[in-house]
Amino acid sequence: RAAAAADSPPALVAPSIERCAMPDMSSTSPAAVAALAVSSIALGGVLALLAYVASGRGAQESASRGPRRSVKFAAVDDEDEDNEEPAKKPKRSGSIRRAEGQLAPNPFADTEECLGINCGFSMEEARLLAEEGHAAAKNKTPPEVLSDLQKGNARFWTGSAVRVDKTPFQRRALISKQYPSVAILGCSDSRVPTEIVFDQGLGDMFVIRVAGNCLGTTTSASLQYAVHHLKVKVVMVLGHEGCGAVKAAQLPPDAINKEPACLGGLLNGLREGLNLERLNKVRDAKAHDREAVVTNVKRQVESLTSDECIMSKVGSGELLIVGAFYEISSGIVDFFHEVSEELEPNTNLSPISRTLERRPSRGVLTRFNSRIAAESDEEAS
Repeated sequence: RAAAAADSPPALVAPSIERCAMPDMSSTSPAAVAALAVSSIALGGVLALLAYVASGRGAQESASRGPRRSVKFAAVDDEDEDNEEPAKKPKRSGSIRRAEGQLAPNPFADTEECLGINCGFSMEEARLLAEEGHAAAKNKTPPEVLSDLQKGNARFWTGSAVRVDKTPFQRRALISKQYPSVAILGCSDSRVPTEIVFDQGLGDMFVIRVAGNCLGTTTSASLQYAVHHLKVKVVMVLGHEGCGAVKAAQLPPDAINKEPACLGGLLNGLREGLNLERLNKVRDAKAHDREAVVTNVKRQVESLTSDECIMSKVGSGELLIVGAFYEISSGIVDFFHEVSEELEPNTNLSPISRTLERRPSRGVLTRFNSRIAAESDEEAS
């Protein structure tokens, strides 16, 4: 190359020829060639090891998922080919409906339950499920509904609640209608989640929450709607331990009047139903708190007995009214001041005893009879 460059004119020689020329392998030393070969072999080994590890992980994942699917589909194929009667399984909510309205076994019930499907997707199936739930709620009696609430609360405070969230299909069934069995007038306090306290789920309860669980135009209208249109079997007034509204209602009138107009009106309404002269005689703070809340609940229950439309349902045995006290510290709900079908008055008892009768067998401490209470008021006057 040097000789050619010497014979050629300087202008014809490219200055970058030597930079771009390929190296002469003939001049490479044997040691360099050997090092290059060793590094290539090592790189190939590393790549092979990575491929082996990746294939092993894939085999493990397929082994963990594959048998479950293959067994399930194999069972379905066997049923189709041999026409054998499928083995009896526990009754599930996931099922496929036949044309004649009967429930057929669903071989994919396990998969559907895992996916939260259960039964299907169509609105027609959802309406059928809603009709079944409505019929079941309609057939319950008021004492049975009250008993379910008592059992649900027992599960809650003992730590054995079984409330399960609805599946997508069950939630779709609730679109067409609601069919709660109980209406609850409770406090808006964040520590009193009513459905959780009674271990109930979506669509099971019609809940009205207002500070101090007191009756007013909107709350009374809501309860009337629940009784006359939703056909609930139990109306409950639920107070709770440490109710701030009831405590504030016991403040001096000057302090209440400093509150905003709406809040002050609510507190004054609660104050009218509290017998402060009697409450002030209770010295223990915890006992005073409970007695004040219970007194307020009783006043609201007694106010409901002045509603002729609601009491007509009570008189016919279609409805039961009851008061309740929720103890936040323990989770226990006490039931009292029940208003149910009118009983023959026991004239041998004093007016107070005739107004409140103990009914421990039903888990309700006391019973309020509006007719006897009216007679007692007349005798006292």
